[in-house]
Amino acid sequence: MSKLRIGFVGGGGMGQMAHLSNYAVLKDQCEVVALAEVRPQSAALVARRYGIPEVYANHHELLANVQVDAIVAPQQYRHHPALIPDILRAGIPVFTEKPLCLTVEAGRELVRISEETGTLHMVGYHKRSDPAMERAKREVDAWKASGDYGKLRSIRVVMPPGDWVAGADMPLSAGDPYPALVLEQGPADYTEQQTRELDTFVNYYIHQVNAIRFFLGENYKLTFGDRAGLLLVGESESGVTVTLEMATYHTSIEWHEQVLCSFEKGFVRVDIPAPLVRQQAGKVTIYKDNPQLGQPEIVQPIMPNVSAMRNQALNFLAAVRGERPAPCTSKEALEDLILARSYIDFMSRTYGQQPAST
Repeated sequence: MSKLRIGFVGGGGMGQMAHLSNYAVLKDQCEVVALAEVRPQSAALVARRYGIPEVYANHHELLANVQVDAIVAPQQYRHHPALIPDILRAGIPVFTEKPLCLTVEAGRELVRISEETGTLHMVGYHKRSDPAMERAKREVDAWKASGDYGKLRSIRVVMPPGDWVAGADMPLSAGDPYPALVLEQGPADYTEQQTRELDTFVNYYIHQVNAIRFFLGENYKLTFGDRAGLLLVGESESGVTVTLEMATYHTSIEWHEQVLCSFEKGFVRVDIPAPLVRQQAGKVTIYKDNPQLGQPEIVQPIMPNVSAMRNQALNFLAAVRGERPAPCTSKEALEDLILARSYIDFMSRTYGQQPAST
């Protein structure tokens, strides 16, 4: 298996902590050959730390001067519409952080360019790559196919804000400032307050919006949001109830995110670790209670010592090689923006402009 040549467009905090630190150790599968970073002094520090031979001031220079098989572009998501089209039009598979962007309109344009050029755009919903989430997804799909534990009745996600960094090493920086970026504007029909609410919601909760669809295997629509901004309720195309509990409480040290997929005769639950935890997967709990198949039991599979971020890098490399589909492409990520927009619209229409809970 030949190594893939990877270019990085962005070497800031998330670029280092979530991505470079993982790709740099996958030496049998890839090599990071170039970095485009707008802060020259910080770029030099990062390149030395990770052994990156070529450094460029921006993505235009990288695209013009180095041959790469794929690009990892950990950018602020409101910068995606100004930057990602250039990479897609160059025909280079690209990975970006979640969400796809801020607005449905800009998201549709990114999807159009990806499809028009036939170029992969994988969106970094890293929770899908957690070994525990992958294991739970296989179990849920098997139960839905067999019917052994009845119908899937509900999916509940709980995500109180907490210590998402989990003691990760801080990124390198020379202290040189970022230049002004061209950031995507809010929806044309939104007030500044609505745009702030949308920005907050997609920044904090779009992972959970996406995780619900991951287990459903189908789209869902919003049916309710409470006045306090703590509860989002929806229903899938096949009638499964979904709930997202947001900032019902906060934690100062731990991380308490959980997904519960409830069937008529059992459940599959995932306890998800903090986003930047080092090489730790989530925990899966499987409860089976169909007397016709055996005694009730709880199964807790042992997960490998691999973090979601590391496995996400492996999944992107595999998708670039064509070995398996990307966990989430821009086309599906667009559905998250549609749901987010419907939530802000509902809250504005029902209660007036409310601050989002974080």
